[in-house]
Amino acid sequence: MTLPVTAESRGDRFVHRYELDPSRPQVTAALRDAGVRALAPAVLWWAVVVASGLVIVHVLDGFRTEDAVDRWFAHHRTTTLDTVSAVFSTIGSTPYAIGACVLVALLVLWRTRQWWFAVVAPLALSLQALVFASSATVVGRSRPDVVKLDDSPPTSSFPSGHTSASSALYFTVALIAQRIEHDVLRRTVTVVALLVPFCVATARLYRGMHAPLDVTFGLLNGTVCMVLAWGYLRRDVRAQQLQGTQTRSAAGRTVTSSVVDGSTTSPST
Repeated sequence: MTLPVTAESRGDRFVHRYELDPSRPQVTAALRDAGVRALAPAVLWWAVVVASGLVIVHVLDGFRTEDAVDRWFAHHRTTTLDTVSAVFSTIGSTPYAIGACVLVALLVLWRTRQWWFAVVAPLALSLQALVFASSATVVGRSRPDVVKLDDSPPTSSFPSGHTSASSALYFTVALIAQRIEHDVLRRTVTVVALLVPFCVATARLYRGMHAPLDVTFGLLNGTVCMVLAWGYLRRDVRAQQLQGTQTRSAAGRTVTSSVVDGSTTSPST
């Protein structure tokens, strides 16, 4: 797993921050960064989620007009769609998400030998779980008034935990996939990883477990926690990118000089 193209040409230092600066951090420094750059902002985001949920429940009186969407899905249920939705609902469940996250972390650790990079996916999943579980307890929104295809978990409807977990995990996988060299494989993994959370969200609506705002905030929660986790560690990406640019420029001047002089000698690498 190496960078397929230069970060400079892609113009995305954020995506390739762990490649631009692969230096090993001290454990204490990494923990401090995680607290300041990930956990603290997650607390602020939690406040936004809770405030939004309380407005929906108490100011908008539950905003039960959303139930029309769930009733539409319930009216169009089929045996095939029941099975497909059950698969995606399972993918978003806590046990499955934890198992998949462990596999992702082990794969990243195996391929990169960078523990500070391997913890990104577990950190994203943990952050979303903290925000989801605590905000759902405070908000306490009831589930849609339709026949449900799953047993109701003990948490309330807002936000959707399945959607939140799948967003945090699979959006992180999409970022990790940018290190895959094979172009077709990289694009395939990226597209699949980006689609899974939306399929999980649709499945939760179809199965009558959540209203649209529940899965919308689930998607937002997973996305925000993914971004916080991906950027949790301080990386000197600008300096590393500048150094790479200077190296490539020096190599280019050597090649130009060789051509002008009529020499066929290639620059050393």
